[in-house]
Formats: sequence, structure tokens, C-alpha cells
Amino acid sequence: MSRLAWNKERRLLKSPEFTACYEQGRKHFTRSFILFILKRKEGQGGIRLGLTVSKKMGNAVARNRIKRVVREYFRLHQFDVELPLDIVMVPKRNLEAKQLTLALATEEFTPLLYRIKTEAAAS
Repeated sequence: MSRLAWNKERRLLKSPEFTACYEQGRKHFTRSFILFILKRKEGQGGIRLGLTVSKKMGNAVARNRIKRVVREYFRLHQFDVELPLDIVMVPKRNLEAKQLTLALATEEFTPLLYRIKTEAAAS
């Protein structure tokens, strides 16, 4: 299997995992997304990603595009941050699915991941 695979262990799948992120995680904002980030106990893998894209974002094609681009960004950058984090990502209403590209995702998420990494190193 590829080193850059994004398998099931890298995803949040159960409702309690999402709820824990919403309630105990820290909120971070980018121009188009709200991220709820919860640090897990040490020794449990790297980033796990959960996506919540409401029907207000558009039809299934638009919602799936958002999820696909965000997943691809995290698949390519999963080794940039080796912290045990659960991340739930919610797109803001101002996001146009058609305009979302991997380059735009990189522009929004890379500074945020860098900030999270430096905060974790400081604590």
C-alpha cells in the first residue's frame, strides 16, 4: 500500500468522535472553513479527519467536491504534522465549491497546520 494512503483509521466515522471535537476541541478559522481540533492521547496515530458539509452548501456534486479536495489536501500533507489530532472541518457558507481547488486548500490550511504544530511544540 502507498505511503500516502488515506485509509479508514485516518477518518472520524462515529457520531461521538464528532461530538467530542465540537465540545472539547479548539475552534480555528480560515477564510472558508471552521476547524474543530481536538488533541488525542499520545500514541494514537496522526491526524484523523471528519468532514461535515451541510446541504446548504449545494447539491451532492458540490458537497462531494468540497470533501474530495479537503481529503486530498490532508492525504498529501498527513506527515507534515505527526500529532495525534482529530479534526472536524465545516465549510463556511461563503465557500463556492466550483472555486475550491487543491491550491486554494493548500493556501488556507498550510499556515493553520504550521500554527497548530508550533503551538503543540510550545506546550
